[in-house]
Amino acid sequence: MRLDAPGPGDDRAPGPPRRPWLAALVLACLAPWAWGGGPAGGSGGGPDGLVGGPPGGVRAGGVVSASHPLAAEAGARLLEAGGNAVDAAAAIEFALSVVEPQSSGIGGGSFMMVHLAATGETFVIDSRERAPAAATPAMFRLSEVPAPRLFEVASGSGLSVGVPGTVLGLATALERWGTRPLAEALAPAIELAERGFPVNRFLAASIAKDHGRTRLQPETAALFRPGGVPLAEGQRLVQPDLARTLALIARDGPDAFYRGPLAQAIVQAQRRSISPVPAEGTGRMTLDDLAQYRIAIRPPVVGRYRGWTLATMPSPSSGGLALLQMLQMLERFPLDDKAASFGFGATPTWHVMIEAMRLAYADRAVWTGDADFGPVPARGLLDPRYVAARAAAISPLRRMPTPAAGDPRPFEPDAALGAERLPPAPADEEKGVHTTHFSVVDRWGNVVSTTSTIETLWGTGITVPGHGFLLNNQLTDFNLAPTRDPATGNPGANDVEPFKRPRSSMAPTLLLRDGRPVLAYGSPGGATIINSVLGMTLNLIDHGMTVQQAIDAPRISVTTASGAVACEGGPDFMQPPIGAMGFAALAALGHPMPASGRCEATIGSVQAVAIDLETGRQSGGADPRREGTVIVLPRPGPAANSPR
Repeated sequence: MRLDAPGPGDDRAPGPPRRPWLAALVLACLAPWAWGGGPAGGSGGGPDGLVGGPPGGVRAGGVVSASHPLAAEAGARLLEAGGNAVDAAAAIEFALSVVEPQSSGIGGGSFMMVHLAATGETFVIDSRERAPAAATPAMFRLSEVPAPRLFEVASGSGLSVGVPGTVLGLATALERWGTRPLAEALAPAIELAERGFPVNRFLAASIAKDHGRTRLQPETAALFRPGGVPLAEGQRLVQPDLARTLALIARDGPDAFYRGPLAQAIVQAQRRSISPVPAEGTGRMTLDDLAQYRIAIRPPVVGRYRGWTLATMPSPSSGGLALLQMLQMLERFPLDDKAASFGFGATPTWHVMIEAMRLAYADRAVWTGDADFGPVPARGLLDPRYVAARAAAISPLRRMPTPAAGDPRPFEPDAALGAERLPPAPADEEKGVHTTHFSVVDRWGNVVSTTSTIETLWGTGITVPGHGFLLNNQLTDFNLAPTRDPATGNPGANDVEPFKRPRSSMAPTLLLRDGRPVLAYGSPGGATIINSVLGMTLNLIDHGMTVQQAIDAPRISVTTASGAVACEGGPDFMQPPIGAMGFAALAALGHPMPASGRCEATIGSVQAVAIDLETGRQSGGADPRREGTVIVLPRPGPAANSPR
């Protein structure tokens, strides 16, 4: 693995804040690259193709990698003001709720993985949405709605709204591990919402191809389709209602969100739907559900791959377990050996990756869910004996039949899992793909890797009237039909229950050596997240790529045991693309390739920061699939020392 990571940092405590910088951010809105950084994949890469980075010997001042330049700028300013990685992460996530409202926001939830350099602790702040008290396993059985339309109807209804966690998660992170007040972390987001910013190509495309989400509720349409015309790239988006809401939270703290008039507005809004639904499709969240929301602090799930340690996301995400399981399966193959017909882009490499995905997703569909509500056989799923038995089904020469879930229970010491008969078939895949990810390291070596979401593109499409933010549709990440069946042994791990968190695929991840982070990374993309993080890991460790090369490389994804393949190929930044020969070779092995006859999907958006443990040099990479931006501190040139 090649990491282009600035000189050694110091171990001083965070210093006093510098002068306020909101005026400078307004200038940044008009000229996003005025303060350094810029989209990944452009000029300014380091010697190994990474984005930016001060020359060797210069003190490392921190790195931010985010999918939008203005969100990256918000985090960088907090670092420059003396804040730490947690402060910067809060500023980034709040800013993303303004500039990427289609993907995340205060009406959703997130997973934040934190590494504290001083103590060596690594933990996850879980602010995933929860089901309301009135939720039931059969709540998505809507009368007069045919099964093929169930997700479409439910996901645009308040019935799918989970109790949002983002605000409490960020407020708690700042209070316990940050150095700056909540109001300072919110300041750039308030400024962006109040003064506006130019719509980028990604947001413009999301409005144009919104599946009706920005058209059907008046408040949402007024924001993103003024006068019935969708906002185009370069037009200015101003969100005064959201600015006032964020200012209220800055003044009164998270109670302003979870209690009082704003909470009442949320409850009223989730009784809406963007299209007609039966009476039982009305949202079930109450004021008590909001007041009783709690985050969770969790240890990561940890595994190893070819001598490297990975800390990644535990339950209620399936991301970490599936990622580590696939890596263990693939460790038996010489993925880096071109003489053995492997290597990046080789058909055998894609083939064994696809097969490992199919096996892991079969297990995921049955065994993973919110472990607070039922045992998840995490140790069994990662037991080397169990993984070896699963991996034995992978042949380099042919595609396996559709696999059922395996049975990890004999390898799991928890007797509560029982020994019932194994369910024969997996459930279907997760639905949401529009999420966001960012990564941060500060001058002291603290690291944050965060994935945040409102689930599908535009969430429910329901904007809270007078408050300017969208509500999530996260509860459709539960099984829409209950699967628990004692007769077959299916535990219903992802069936709906009151206060339960729906299964996720989000997988903020740290790659470590000797307990110290070398890389923090992750991706959006719903169920494809796991495979984007898998590909990134293989590109670094097996294929010797730099961080930016590993991000730019084409991706492949399978999210069900049946194995329908999504694949990338063609854009200039992908080298080499999955072309016609690779497509044909995989089809010849029996893999169900895209019906178009081409690899033309867009999968994920990885944002990463890297630390060279020998020199202390910090760097990063960001994904050109969105407007990925890396800012490395201290910034080169006059801007680094200019007054603010």
